[in-house]
Amino acid sequence: MTNANELSGRARKLWQDLNECEALSGLVQAQPDEWRRACEVSDFLIETACRYPESVVTLAEAGLLQADLDLEERLPQWQAEARTYSKEADLARWLRQLRRREQFRLIWRDLVLRVGYETTVSELSAVADALIQLALDWHYQMLAEQYGVPRNAEGEEQSLIVLGMGKLGARELNVSSDIDLIFTFPENGETDGRRCVDNQTFFVRLGQKLIQALDAVTADGFVFRVDMRLRPFGSSGPLALSFRALEDYYADHGRDWERYAMIKARPVAGDLVAARSLMETLSRWIYRRYTDFGVIDSLRSMKAMIQREVQRKGMAQNIKLGAGGIRELEFIVQAFQLVRGGKEPALRKRSLLAVLDALPELELLPVQAAAELRQSYLFLRNLEHALQGMADRQTQTMPGDEAEMQRLATALQLESAQALDAELKRHRAMVSHHFEQVIAERRPQERESPQARAWEPLWRGEGQPEEWHERLSALGVAEPEKLVERLTLLRESRRFQQLQASGRERLDHFMPVLIHEIVSRNIDDTAVGRLLDLVEAVMRRSAYLVLLLENPAALQELLRLFQESSWVATEIARAPLLLDEFLNAENLYTPPQREALEDELRQMLLRIPDEDLEAQMEALRYFKKAHVLRVAASDIRGTLALMKVSDYLTFIAESLISAVVDLAWNDLERRHGSPRSSDEAVTERDFAVIGYGKLGGIELSYGSDLDLVFLHGAATDQSTTGPKSIDNAVFFARLGQKIIHLLTARMASGDVYEVDMRLRPSGNSGLMVSSMAAFERYQREQAWTWEHQALVRARCVAGTQRMTEAFDRARQELLCAPRDTAKLLEDVLSMRQKMRDSLATKPGADGALPYFDLKQDPGGIVDIEFMVQYMAIRWAGTHPEVIRWSDNIRILEALEAAGCLAKTDRANLCEFYRRYRAAGHRLALQNLPARTDPDGFAEERAWVC
Repeated sequence: MTNANELSGRARKLWQDLNECEALSGLVQAQPDEWRRACEVSDFLIETACRYPESVVTLAEAGLLQADLDLEERLPQWQAEARTYSKEADLARWLRQLRRREQFRLIWRDLVLRVGYETTVSELSAVADALIQLALDWHYQMLAEQYGVPRNAEGEEQSLIVLGMGKLGARELNVSSDIDLIFTFPENGETDGRRCVDNQTFFVRLGQKLIQALDAVTADGFVFRVDMRLRPFGSSGPLALSFRALEDYYADHGRDWERYAMIKARPVAGDLVAARSLMETLSRWIYRRYTDFGVIDSLRSMKAMIQREVQRKGMAQNIKLGAGGIRELEFIVQAFQLVRGGKEPALRKRSLLAVLDALPELELLPVQAAAELRQSYLFLRNLEHALQGMADRQTQTMPGDEAEMQRLATALQLESAQALDAELKRHRAMVSHHFEQVIAERRPQERESPQARAWEPLWRGEGQPEEWHERLSALGVAEPEKLVERLTLLRESRRFQQLQASGRERLDHFMPVLIHEIVSRNIDDTAVGRLLDLVEAVMRRSAYLVLLLENPAALQELLRLFQESSWVATEIARAPLLLDEFLNAENLYTPPQREALEDELRQMLLRIPDEDLEAQMEALRYFKKAHVLRVAASDIRGTLALMKVSDYLTFIAESLISAVVDLAWNDLERRHGSPRSSDEAVTERDFAVIGYGKLGGIELSYGSDLDLVFLHGAATDQSTTGPKSIDNAVFFARLGQKIIHLLTARMASGDVYEVDMRLRPSGNSGLMVSSMAAFERYQREQAWTWEHQALVRARCVAGTQRMTEAFDRARQELLCAPRDTAKLLEDVLSMRQKMRDSLATKPGADGALPYFDLKQDPGGIVDIEFMVQYMAIRWAGTHPEVIRWSDNIRILEALEAAGCLAKTDRANLCEFYRRYRAAGHRLALQNLPARTDPDGFAEERAWVC
């Protein structure tokens, strides 16, 4: 713009007013283009400048219109000035003047200088925090002079804590926003003054004073409109509550919309340190540990209510509440937060854009969708600022006047009102599309098929049982009486009777769908029992039922696996969190490779604070259960061969052991420093976990425990480097104990693994962690032959390269040492006979064996393992390559290659060993012991014997 004639009609009038103000002439002449733009986009800027020119000149001359907010410099100045006021009216006048100056500065920078959305909202929110704190501090001091300082039972001073909700809490405040607040304080007690009052009375009065200081409209305007309706019990609730009362309210009465609101809650004033414990407690209520699909229905209900209000009040042009507006976009993002925030710490952020950026990384939203939503959000929020900045008025409704539309287009750097209208329609359509994809599906009851609804009377117990028996039988149900009986028992169970209305409603929607699937798929009674056991287990956490209703494909996969495996059914009933794995069938049937497993676990633990041990332990347990479930699903479907099943189960164990070692080491290192070596230098992390048995042999099954031995390579006569130094030996002993605790501690979700440490030197009487030198010395001088047999199947599963190489070298030297082969044979046979005597199946009264134990009975797995171990030790001295590997199959192949075993014998041993293990896997998936009928595997057993 080069002259005033190019300005629009309204802007021309403002330009004229501006030029008539002599106090501003110097500013206008120095920056004519900026002032012309201000005339185009904001009445508020020009009217404020003309009414308070000295204030605007001061801002400009101090460079504050150009510079970002430096609150560290300005807040102390504001605090010092606030303390100069002794009267409430004087403070109120100063706060309003301060707000007006800051409002001018912020709107100028946003609409004239176009500093960007994120700068504007963060500075607006920072100013709001500061003004709230200034008013709070001043009134606290005044009330404390009247009543004394509020204290708890121990005499500790108490402070009012102000929680900012909504856009203030998220640091996303818009240029003419009200602020939603909740007042709370740590503990009950009373003030210590002569006019003593209880803490709640004191803080209620302080809250009232704070609201008046901010909200009351005077000749100087107001600071912020304050809305307190989000507090417990709304407008009828107490103005301030203690932490305990607040926590109890949300635990007992909190509703889904309050969880939605609390996502953005942030302590903005008061004792922010004391507020941390409150926010940690509330976070556990906001974000459920399980995937909470139940919240989607609540969001739909909230949206429907808003839509009805929009229609009733004719607010279709409202860019916040109307279709495709800001609120729909917020619903999309916050739905992911409420549904998955309990499992994904990256979603527990207040900033919408921060969460939106995390969604593609977590593979919850396509990259393109997230990019489109980000673009639309920034457009809508900038448009909102332009609307409100025109007159410093709280509005989100688009004007019907074309001239006003043109002003908005100019503010957003668009060519015309028509271009603005087209761009707005594009963004609203984009938001509506994604909203439909994420939230606005039909409700479960609307999606239920007529066939499913036909089973509602059966679930409700209507009609005669005999009629249902006949109808079910006609449809091919093999045991209709049992199905009807099971449904009746579930419906009459105490858990069902105690359900809240919402839980019962969800169950009433789910059960007809489940019955329809049971009948149409002809699911047998055993699998029906498993399914109904799961329903009973999750009945009080009905969000799991919503998950299955919202995701029919997940229900189909669940039914498939429940029919095939009792083990899967038991695991999911014990840990319903695993239902989340059914949401992605591709992942369910594709276990990740070792590197991907390690990376996933590392990323999972990185998102948990170092000090949150409980969350770390729960993450370890979920990781194990989820990935073992994936292996089982692939095993059942037949997409994984036997050897691959054991490989993957072993990869999972190794990933977990490595992670646990890191957690335990880092915890001890923070407290005690690092172990020193003999030359006083800090050692590398000289620690190794040795896996024996099935873990060492890469042959883990579903219920396998872990045989472990811990070794270290540090000096035993040195201590750690930290201020709380301890002997190296004590450090490693505590490290071993910590590892065992992390793996075996029983939590609500169970343990990670059972751990057996009896193979360490000297067994249960030996040290928890041995030095490498002591381990070698024991193996050379004291170990029994059976301990060397165990060493055949041992390998390092976690540790440094140096320790791994040291163990491999020691193992080779020990197993390749010269031996008396006759004595070796005698020892191996003697140990095998002892095991048979104590562990093999005993004949019944009729002299016949009741079953064949795949592992312990003659001709079974242990016989093959003992043969492999004997041959490996027998030939290792002359053929060291036979002990290169620790798994039976590759040892047998190496023995054949070395000429120590005939090809036919190797082939039979490998084949029979695989058959036994395959049968054991299948039995494990049915929660059955590794036993077959007494005549099972007769040919294999005879040959092995």
